[in-house]
Amino acid sequence: MKKSLTKFLKIALPLALGIFLVYYSYTKFTPEQLDEIAFYFKKADYTFIVLSVLCSLVSHIIRAVRWNLLLQPIGYSPKLFNNFMAISVAYLMNMFIPKSGEVSRGIVLDKYEHVPFDKGFGTIISERVVDLVFLMFFTALALFLEFDDLYAFLTEYIKPSKLFLAIGILVVAAIVFFIFLNYSKAKFTLKIKQFLLGLKDGIFSIFKMRKKGSFIVQTFLIWGLYVLSFYVATFAVDDTAAIPLGTVIIAFVVGSFAFAFTNSGFGSYPFFVAAILAVFGIPETAGTAFGWIVWTSNIILIVLVGGLSFLLLPIYNKVEK
Repeated sequence: MKKSLTKFLKIALPLALGIFLVYYSYTKFTPEQLDEIAFYFKKADYTFIVLSVLCSLVSHIIRAVRWNLLLQPIGYSPKLFNNFMAISVAYLMNMFIPKSGEVSRGIVLDKYEHVPFDKGFGTIISERVVDLVFLMFFTALALFLEFDDLYAFLTEYIKPSKLFLAIGILVVAAIVFFIFLNYSKAKFTLKIKQFLLGLKDGIFSIFKMRKKGSFIVQTFLIWGLYVLSFYVATFAVDDTAAIPLGTVIIAFVVGSFAFAFTNSGFGSYPFFVAAILAVFGIPETAGTAFGWIVWTSNIILIVLVGGLSFLLLPIYNKVEK
């Protein structure tokens, strides 16, 4: 009962937050402003949106190539197409169940490439650690470029005291958990320890790579394409076409964090992107339209490629066998 309730809340709460943000965003606009948002949608140059989506697609392909650099040190070299389809299915799953994508990637690779789930999942966690480092780099760069304006924006929506309290609680919980694992002799804790050992192999595979240089270059390419995708999209709307690079990076960082709040950023991405662009003088109607155009185009990519991958995985692997 408790597990079912937890699973339900994990899905329902982010979705409810997204619906609330959509409702809140549009109830504050006057009918004239809503017409203005619709006008931005009609007037947008979707050629730049197509180019933006292509940049995202290429970044997914490079991510599939990079994944093998982590898997090879632990003795596995999956087919590139399986890697790509596993990643695409993961993005699709995140739309419905937040944070489930990483698990589904490991399951797909276990099923079709016989990579043990714990080891494959470990490499995915290792990837996420590297991605987090790069996101922190862009966050630091954004803070350096526009510290005063960005700090004012963040403190308006998130109280620093609550953020530090949440971090403190997580740290204490992690310490208690590992102390419990260390001293407990129960069967289920032994299974957790065994799983964590496999996880460790995957995570530390990054230090065993022979091609560390290739991994670093590919990581820079992935994140460069992320930023380029966002930057190219700004040319689709007249009011965002001339924003400076510093504002682009800040909006990109805020948008990246917004994806974590709801199911693949539903409601939260347009809301927070519009809010941060408003800090830098972009009309909120233009920022809202831009946020929805960028979010929708990426969701269309995820649904199309992820859906096709879900259908093609068993067919492709049956033919390969």
